[in-house]
Amino acid sequence: MSYFIENTAQALVILGILALIIEVAVLGFATFVLLFLGLSLVFSGGMMYAGLLEPNWLNALWVNAILTFGFALLLWKPLKRMQENVDSKQVNSDFADIEFTLEHELNHEANVQHAYSGIQWQLKSENPISKGTAVRVTKKEVGVLWVEPKP
Repeated sequence: MSYFIENTAQALVILGILALIIEVAVLGFATFVLLFLGLSLVFSGGMMYAGLLEPNWLNALWVNAILTFGFALLLWKPLKRMQENVDSKQVNSDFADIEFTLEHELNHEANVQHAYSGIQWQLKSENPISKGTAVRVTKKEVGVLWVEPKP
């Protein structure tokens, strides 16, 4: 504990880096609270280390409160906007290469299953497909393979 009291600037930078690591690695940048706090701790520790602030815990408290609030005001909207930009393109996986022959007729009312990789998948299609038709997987959902006739 005496290390933190004697080396306030270094302790603040270390705590700030830990807060940033937790925000990014553990929380996955989902909340911004630790990001703002971590940035303020690093900045205030740097200012104390550079001699711009008296290195004591009362100054650290006030400066961090002000900097955290300032970072929140400055960065909240841009970070929130960045978080809302989600790429919706489908990821191509090994499921895209699956081709097989239908053992049952597939239509909107039928509940047709296909065993693949030890799992029973429900098959769906935009259009009815007759039994014995060679099909390929076009889209994947949870527990569902969307198929179409192979050209």
